[in-house]
Amino acid sequence: MKTKLLFKGPLLTRSGYGEQSRFALRALRSCPDIFEIFIQPLEWGKTSWINEDNEEKRWIDQAIEKTIAFIHHGGQFDASFQVTIPNEWQKIAPINIGFTAGMETTKVAHQWIQNGNEMDKIIVVSDHSHNIFKDTVYTMHDQNNQPAGELKLNTPIETVNYPTKKFENLKDLNLEIDTSFNFLAVAQFGPRKNLPNTVKWFVEEFRNEDVGLLVKTNIAKNCLMDREKVFHDIRNFIAPLSERKCKIYLLHGDMEDEEMHALYKHPKINALVTLTHGEGFGLPLFEAAYSSLPVIAPGWSGQLDFLVNKQTGEDCYYNVEYDIGQIPQEVVWDGVIIKESSWAYPREHSAKQQMRRCYSQLTSDNSDEIKQKFINHANFLHEEFSQEKKYAHMVSAISEALNINTEDSQEEDLLEFG
Repeated sequence: MKTKLLFKGPLLTRSGYGEQSRFALRALRSCPDIFEIFIQPLEWGKTSWINEDNEEKRWIDQAIEKTIAFIHHGGQFDASFQVTIPNEWQKIAPINIGFTAGMETTKVAHQWIQNGNEMDKIIVVSDHSHNIFKDTVYTMHDQNNQPAGELKLNTPIETVNYPTKKFENLKDLNLEIDTSFNFLAVAQFGPRKNLPNTVKWFVEEFRNEDVGLLVKTNIAKNCLMDREKVFHDIRNFIAPLSERKCKIYLLHGDMEDEEMHALYKHPKINALVTLTHGEGFGLPLFEAAYSSLPVIAPGWSGQLDFLVNKQTGEDCYYNVEYDIGQIPQEVVWDGVIIKESSWAYPREHSAKQQMRRCYSQLTSDNSDEIKQKFINHANFLHEEFSQEKKYAHMVSAISEALNINTEDSQEEDLLEFG
């Protein structure tokens, strides 16, 4: 008997959680003999929805219609798989699994632990998220404000990283870039991504040089109004930075997976830079790294799962020093990002130093040797984070919670068709 699995997540949105949902769905679809998948799509903030007409989108649409009919006729699910932030997890089936991108800070909200303990299994995308979830402990108090025990996570939790992707015959993006060396920044225009300092420190370091910074960003959607707002904000921000030879380019709008990977491989793009305060995983950084693009990033949070070679312990990126400090009041999000938590503050001198080091090495006489290091790391990532391995890992993590022995299932299939 197949497991009737209700899949709840923002599958159809252009967001990090949308990509995370599609990864999990693809893993589940790789085992049609084990899972019968039903889908309830979620919105994700104000982000756009995907509109591609492909096999996956048509399959999702059909699954949504099937789910509506199944519920209407009183159908019952065996388990739920919920891809969202933990304070939205619910007990809606006999067995419930929560899958979250997790933590960009040093502490999770107590609601996450409470809801997490209602789940039968938790899956996260990085060791950083795993450790922060496990290490957060609250002291509970009674009505007299006396200590009355601890609130901590008791549910089994497992890390399953994203898989790499491979594309053949990538598109020519025809970017109108005339600077000879160019950094790339890919991030939503919000406080956590630290784009203002990224732009400011880049300009100050390369003011009089033939160097560019291409910023792929948006605020919420990829519409014209969003573009005009981003362009206006960046232009006003850089205006006081005085005359400069270096250039800032804005790239805005919907881009398919193939187009983003073409951006990472573009001959005019030489390195990716991020001064993020924290990442649950850091998908654009991962995509850049397995595309053999050198990455400049702080040495803290989810990106260390793939920027460090876990076999050798070698740093395979330009490591920006940082300080851990309390998050600013304006980013506090009740039940999600709590005021008692902290994140990384990249140091200005180190950010400039690592951008300069990257530029100097990639324009030096031994640049081919430097580039080969990143090519080797990309090959390592394609091997260790392959779709085959990560789909199997995800299926195993889910099956364990459902008490399904996938090996026995495969063996039975072999006997039946042998």
